[in-house]
Amino acid sequence: MDFEFSQYLGFLAFLTILTIGFWLMIFLLTFVVPYWLGGNIIELYKEWRDKKKAKRSA
Repeated sequence: MDFEFSQYLGFLAFLTILTIGFWLMIFLLTFVVPYWLGGNIIELYKEWRDKKKAKRSA
């Protein structure tokens, strides 16, 4: 079984894409998703707090 150079390049491209996808998923799950959820929770809290203040002052 003899690999040609184009098959070797295809295999390297496949490994590169697989590795990039893996690290992208790690980045998204450990940084982007928690950042997004945290920001949404903070915004919901601020809206809830402002509604409470408006209800008290009215």
